[in-house]
Amino acid sequence: MCLDLVLIFFFSIHCVRKKTVSFSSMPSDRKINSTAACMAFMMEGCEMKKVRSNSRMYNRYFLLDPDMHWLRWEPSKKDSEKAKLEIKSIKEVRLGKKTPVLRSNGLSDQFPDECAFSIIYGDNYESLDLVASTADVVSTWVMGLRYLVSYGRHTVDMVEPSQPSLRTSWIGSVFELADMEKEGHIDLFRATQIIKGLNPGMKESRIELKFKELQKAKDQYGEDINMDTFVEAYCELCTRPEIFFLLVQFSSNKEYLDNKDLMLFVEVEQGVEGVTEDMCRDIVQKFEPSAEGRERGYLSIDGFTHYLLSSECHIFDPQHKRVCQDMTQPLSHYYINSSHNASLLEDHFWGSSDISSYIRALRMGCRSLEVIVWDGPDNEPVLDIINQYAFESSEYPLILCLVTHCCIPQQRVMAQHMKKILGDKLYVEPPNKEEHYLPSPEKLKGKILLKGKRLPPSCTDAEGEVTDEEEGLEMSRRVGSVQFKDFEISKREQKYWEICSFNEVDANRFANEFPEDFVCYNKRFLSRVYPTPMRIDASNMNPQDFWKCGCQIVAMNYQTPGLMMDLNLGWFRQNGNCGYVLRPAIMREEVSYFSANARDSLPGVSAQLLHIKVISGQNLPKPRGSAAKGDVVEPYIYVEIHGIPADCAEQRTKTVSQNGDNPIFDESFEFQINLPELAALRFVVLDDDYIGDEFIGQYTIPFECLQPGYRHVPLQSLTGEFLPNTTLFVHVAITNRRGGGKAHKRGLSVRKGRKAREYTSTKTTGIKVVDELFRASTQPIREATDLRENVQNAMVSFKELCGLTPAANMKQCILTVSTWLMNSERALRVTVDLSETYPTMEAQGPVPELLRKVLNAYDMMIQTSRTLIESADVVYSKLTQAQRAGLDFHEDLHRIGAKEGLKGRKLQKAMESYAWNITVLKVRHTAEPRVALSTSAKSTLVSFWLRRSRRGCSVPSSRRPS
Repeated sequence: MCLDLVLIFFFSIHCVRKKTVSFSSMPSDRKINSTAACMAFMMEGCEMKKVRSNSRMYNRYFLLDPDMHWLRWEPSKKDSEKAKLEIKSIKEVRLGKKTPVLRSNGLSDQFPDECAFSIIYGDNYESLDLVASTADVVSTWVMGLRYLVSYGRHTVDMVEPSQPSLRTSWIGSVFELADMEKEGHIDLFRATQIIKGLNPGMKESRIELKFKELQKAKDQYGEDINMDTFVEAYCELCTRPEIFFLLVQFSSNKEYLDNKDLMLFVEVEQGVEGVTEDMCRDIVQKFEPSAEGRERGYLSIDGFTHYLLSSECHIFDPQHKRVCQDMTQPLSHYYINSSHNASLLEDHFWGSSDISSYIRALRMGCRSLEVIVWDGPDNEPVLDIINQYAFESSEYPLILCLVTHCCIPQQRVMAQHMKKILGDKLYVEPPNKEEHYLPSPEKLKGKILLKGKRLPPSCTDAEGEVTDEEEGLEMSRRVGSVQFKDFEISKREQKYWEICSFNEVDANRFANEFPEDFVCYNKRFLSRVYPTPMRIDASNMNPQDFWKCGCQIVAMNYQTPGLMMDLNLGWFRQNGNCGYVLRPAIMREEVSYFSANARDSLPGVSAQLLHIKVISGQNLPKPRGSAAKGDVVEPYIYVEIHGIPADCAEQRTKTVSQNGDNPIFDESFEFQINLPELAALRFVVLDDDYIGDEFIGQYTIPFECLQPGYRHVPLQSLTGEFLPNTTLFVHVAITNRRGGGKAHKRGLSVRKGRKAREYTSTKTTGIKVVDELFRASTQPIREATDLRENVQNAMVSFKELCGLTPAANMKQCILTVSTWLMNSERALRVTVDLSETYPTMEAQGPVPELLRKVLNAYDMMIQTSRTLIESADVVYSKLTQAQRAGLDFHEDLHRIGAKEGLKGRKLQKAMESYAWNITVLKVRHTAEPRVALSTSAKSTLVSFWLRRSRRGCSVPSSRRPS
């Protein structure tokens, strides 16, 4: 069956009511605080650059006609009647560089994205491309034009309505409750406290200043505030322009979001699946402050702001707040949160009189705790603390790394105390020599494991003292410890239950000289990296330097805050802060290739593109300890990616002058992520106007925990405490995660030819029989890569023709196309067939050229998706067979290579190339998009077309799709 989309006006005609919005920095300190003021600014006009298709720009003065029917510009060679555009002909207003003209190479780097916008108009969807001086000017014009377009072809009535708006009614009722004596005014102090109570984090001095400014403008003086002044002050202080702008885009009436509006926003922008009307009603009931709004199911600007600031819209995916990873893998397959030298004072038997440091580390999720043992009379307090707090924050095993500085008699006493106090928590089962890996965290729940040096029975009392720092050959001979010599010897001789501790200097050397070997070593064995004794200030090493090598236990000085501890604590949040994080599959699988120093694409893994837009900040405090006078903050932000070398990058925003309350940044960045499972995103907020410490706050989040859409980022202090009411407002999008997007770094062209596909190319091993097998797999690998890239390219083409970026999702595209159709003056007719597996969209009769291209691009996207879905099983089977055949050589590969004359470095290179090829054949780049694209090609499009049609179109009940 077919669904005919009968094209009618999408937005109903509503009476216009006053909307209050205060932009941060208009020219000459001009404040836009209402819809009328927005229109007045446009009527007064301003200078902008008009961009032509030849990439040349011309300064023109643009203004809105007083009757609000025409947009004009001057001077121009054209007569005044030609240098104008009728408002009713506007189909769409696009924010940013989203037309072919603005995307052209000659212009792309001449102005920032946030200073550009385009007006799409006429039956042929032509574009008027403009560049303004600031993002605020763009926001005013875009919001004003969208407002006019949304209200159809009628003149907007700017007269104040007879009834107050939903918002002003609520704020007025708040004032009336405070005016208990019914005198028509309240005192300044009470008015200030009310607004501060409604907006925690806002400075009292700012509120008082606003009241005084408004009173002065009205020639009113004194300590009494009347209702009009109170309402006006609230609206100017508490309206965040960037959120108001969002509301305008999604509201069908420009006053609030109704249930359908909210559903669109949550589904389209926030990426939430399965959105229902009940879910949105719950949001309104939870966050809308006005009783009238809750009763009618409307979310006002205040309710919308509260919702976006809530935990439901935080950047951290809530599913990662609980244990969400497979906990049944061997212990060596996890990163383990580890503390080094938790006790700072070595003054008696167990090292520190301040045992609170152990409690703090355990409560922060630490699962590997260093305990320093000295000769002394009593060790029980620390053991009691460990026994009490070991599993308060996590039920998974706790590893005690014993560093003994006491004689053997005292060690015997220590053993007795451990058995007595820790009891059955102590894991004492001997290792099973038939096994090859350590037990899993799941199997070891509630157990305390001891890591230490075991003395041989013949050892004398005088030889008993053992420390990690004394792992020299002589000490190893005396005490029988395992001493690391090289990776080949360890592979042959080391037992799976034996752990080697590496000084960070040695570990760095291995990471740089033998990156592949270090990764392979850590697939089976646990390794612990501890700071060099040269760190006398208890500073921390970068844990990422060793996580990339697969090192499970990277011991950190918990008592020392800063970047390195931010990375460590942020990283371990991703699995319910249980202290264990599953390592990437490419670093766990027995036969796979991964180099710790990879600076390019990885075998079998298609890079992802992270799009971050830093929109604004909220209530940014002056840096603690700063000697600068006053409360002025001039913030700027670093956006950092930490991970493998290929992924490490950083970008910074501009500085916003003298504004810590709600600084607007509006800057977009892109980062290529080659190994998402080992990448972390960090926001750092700094102050340009400081004397002393410039640090304001930071937040670190694993890439896998990011939520797409408009999100607030809670900021933490240097010592890790969350700063109250201090946030960043950002937009997050990830492409190639679910298909679509161009894999390239910002400012770099897309890599072409063989290099662009290096991650799917096989390498020659030099072993004839093996190379013949991998050559036979070349065709299915190329076929799989073509299938994926064809879909991605088709998606990007469709998105760009819709006037969107590659970061857009499919629902945003459908929303754009349907809005175009519904806003058309012509009798356009498009048929969408939802009855088949792959929904089609066809024009019935003549349509504009741009729309024809969009429909063709949509068809190409559907066809390439269909080809991928229907071919995937066959291609997958071919690749799986090739992989299995290749794995048959694994056990004998060394012998076969030696038989063919390979030895030394050549044999090692053959083994690496073999592992690379097996990794390429794991078909991660094929299986993932098959499922994702099936969803986007069928379920997403069908459900979303249905919702759009029910919202804005007439659908005959007898012709509803099945």
